[in-house]
Amino acid sequence: MRVALISMLETGAAPRGALRVGGVSVALEQLVLALAMGCERIFCLAGRMTPEIAALQHEAERAGARFQLIPGPHGLLGQVTAMDEVIALADGLFVSVSDAVALLEPGAAVLVQPAEGGVEAGFERIDPILASGGALRIPGRLVERLADLPHDCDAFSALLRIALQAGVNQRPLPPPGQGDGFWTLLDSEEQAYALEPLWIRRRIRHTRPFNPTRGLAQLLVRRFGPALLHAGSGSRFVIGAAAMVLALAFGIGWLGWPGPALGAVILAWLLGEATVVLKRIEADRVVPPGRGVSWHALFDWSTDAVLVLLIGWAAPAAPWQSGFDRFFAPLMLLGMLRIVPRVVQSRWAAWLEDRALLAMIVGLGLLAGVAAPLVYGLALLLAACGILWPQGAARLTTS
Repeated sequence: MRVALISMLETGAAPRGALRVGGVSVALEQLVLALAMGCERIFCLAGRMTPEIAALQHEAERAGARFQLIPGPHGLLGQVTAMDEVIALADGLFVSVSDAVALLEPGAAVLVQPAEGGVEAGFERIDPILASGGALRIPGRLVERLADLPHDCDAFSALLRIALQAGVNQRPLPPPGQGDGFWTLLDSEEQAYALEPLWIRRRIRHTRPFNPTRGLAQLLVRRFGPALLHAGSGSRFVIGAAAMVLALAFGIGWLGWPGPALGAVILAWLLGEATVVLKRIEADRVVPPGRGVSWHALFDWSTDAVLVLLIGWAAPAAPWQSGFDRFFAPLMLLGMLRIVPRVVQSRWAAWLEDRALLAMIVGLGLLAGVAAPLVYGLALLLAACGILWPQGAARLTTS
């Protein structure tokens, strides 16, 4: 069995584990790492139960792990057997989960880094040239040696020294700046606040192919996302706001104002794209928000339905058209916008998924008095693209 040791000890104004980056506490990120490593028991170093620790326990138990509070390192004695493996994380260690798993998964190891830079960043010095990397994985039998140390010793430092004396392999951290991950030791709210923009930027990098609304949504999340995440709102709040604006767009269009309704669709779609970005930031949580129900997929299809209605209401009906005929062209247009991106293998196909851009184009056509022919023309153009593009690609491949 694998067990993990994380810390919520009060070392000053507040525990380091309670420090938050983008709404995620250090302790929660360590818990996510422990669960990603397959740990079935979580030992939390803390002097007393607090609301933050109770929330941590709830998250661990929701993920199927046992959570136990211990006041000090001697609390591990009798709890960890020789058959177990222990993953210990330094107090305040905030790391990329994927990077940490890749380094700890191969086997027992003490993660190390050059003392130059590491000690300055707050990591413990091991010898004249090496500093601790803030994480280790050791056999459970080594925990028995804690009995020879004082009750008030630092748990991670004690396990680190025990592991080094037992000859556990040392595994170096990647050089700083390599890859998109981060590996840092947080000691204050100022450090956590300074790390936040970098953490969010790396979390949302290269999520999906670019289109205008996605780019704007990323900018908005970088600016306002931390406040939403710290407030505990995040993606659920934003997708709720997007749904409300979309319902407002439907109501405005039904009352006979298609132009303002299309403007509301633009805002709703922007909020929907911001939801996807926020969900990417929240992805490493123990049980990600909205798990099991794809609210964004439901919003996605609802937006298409509202656009079909708005465009149909906006286009003047010809004398030969019945009440339902006016919705045929927008229905074909939205259908082509669904089909063509699956056929055309190109990054620019992501622009066809941008419903805010479509609403803007149709709105401009409405102002110019050419909304109906514009919709017909776009549908025909997309159909031609879907037919001709794969044939052109095939000819290039065979040649």
